[in-house]
Amino acid sequence: QVQLEESGGGLVQPGGSLRLSCAASGSSFRTYVMGWYRQAPGKERDLVAVISTGGRTTYAASVKGRFTISRDKAENTVYLQMDSLKPEDTAVYYCKTVIGGTNYWGQGTQVTVSS
Repeated sequence: QVQLEESGGGLVQPGGSLRLSCAASGSSFRTYVMGWYRQAPGKERDLVAVISTGGRTTYAASVKGRFTISRDKAENTVYLQMDSLKPEDTAVYYCKTVIGGTNYWGQGTQVTVSS
């Protein structure tokens, strides 16, 4: 059974940093694309960043230059380093992978950027 578990969210002041982690189990995630998404209240869930099995990364324009996605294949973990956080980054952040055409999501972790 595929499971994704996010951690690392919390309350941070504008300009601060957080690092999110997504621990994966139940499959060999070294062979799959992993991504981070976020959903703010009343809005749709949007892509934040994606990392391929070869390490190629893609970012939403709103976070490019501030966020960094990375993966530790040995530990089956994906990270999202978030710097220079802004109030508009406030959202629930979700980890996602796709295996055999099926989307797998974590339960999400809340990130709140506020003074």
